[in-house]
Amino acid sequence: MIERAVVWDLDGVLADTAEAHFRSWVTALAQWEIPLDRTTFDRVFGMNNRDTLTTLLGRPPEPPEVLAISGRKEYLFRLEAQRTARPMPGALRVLGELEEAGWLQAVASSAPQANIDLLVDKLGIRHRFGAVVSGAELPAGKPDPTLFSMAVRRLGVTPESSVVVEDSPAGVEAARRAGIKCVAVATTRPRAALAEANLVLDDLTEATAEMFSGLLGQGLSG
Repeated sequence: MIERAVVWDLDGVLADTAEAHFRSWVTALAQWEIPLDRTTFDRVFGMNNRDTLTTLLGRPPEPPEVLAISGRKEYLFRLEAQRTARPMPGALRVLGELEEAGWLQAVASSAPQANIDLLVDKLGIRHRFGAVVSGAELPAGKPDPTLFSMAVRRLGVTPESSVVVEDSPAGVEAARRAGIKCVAVATTRPRAALAEANLVLDDLTEATAEMFSGLLGQGLSG
């Protein structure tokens, strides 16, 4: 049987952290008198910190700005997430179903490694993953495909035998550029914004292991 893999985004897909991110960004940015409203946050949610600050400032941030603002934001986020983060509906069930069906699984997130570690441990899901990959230090964030390409390489599978699960248009585009099929969940963006995915779901309560196998075709269904 050809080995198959699912590569998961984390925030907004497996972990319900949007409110923790919003609150920590607002508090951190206030120290630099940078405003952030819900509409703008919805647009940048899922970007890495460098790209987020580029959008908010209207220019590429200087390295000291990235270090200072991001450091403060991520510190505040971890405090908030430790208290409030929870699994997205359906996430724990589908992780278990895929493991039982023989799928390899990885987390590939733009978040700093410390954030990823906190969330996978708080949700009790680390044992599901053969790789846990952070893109925080990569030169480019999504839609650059490097993060997802790294994840499939670490699992020892091919892009053609893998599926990415994402919640952002940038993540959907990153999967396409990596040559990986994509399931999008409309948990943080409207369905229309995710239309380039191979399959769009309202959330993971609709997902099944058979659905993932179907995306790869009968030859990989085991």
